[in-house]
Amino acid sequence: EIVVADDSGLEVEALGGAPGIFSARYAGENANDRRNVEKLLRELQDAQDRSARFYCVIALAKRGQLMTTVAGEVAGTITKSPRGENGFGYDPIFMPNEFNETFAELTGQEKCNRDPNSRW
Repeated sequence: EIVVADDSGLEVEALGGAPGIFSARYAGENANDRRNVEKLLRELQDAQDRSARFYCVIALAKRGQLMTTVAGEVAGTITKSPRGENGFGYDPIFMPNEFNETFAELTGQEKCNRDPNSRW
């Protein structure tokens, strides 16, 4: 039996790597994307350093033995307000380096070329 598992998160430099593995529930157990984004923006309100990265790890196991792990990341910055209608989660406030648009402003193909979650 083969098992595949993955997890990803947003790491913000000014917050010591938070929200990290708690990205999906950053504003609480029943939080939604909007509330998570609002909390993150409040915490970064006065931050000079808005650098961040999306990080994703996938693990493959067979018969209880870990076979391999693969990691991917994309560096960027957190914008001061949400922009764009595409994507989910923190996409409206995450602007990857080399772009002037947030993930939520990019087309599906453009995001696919940069997002570590879509490279697998």
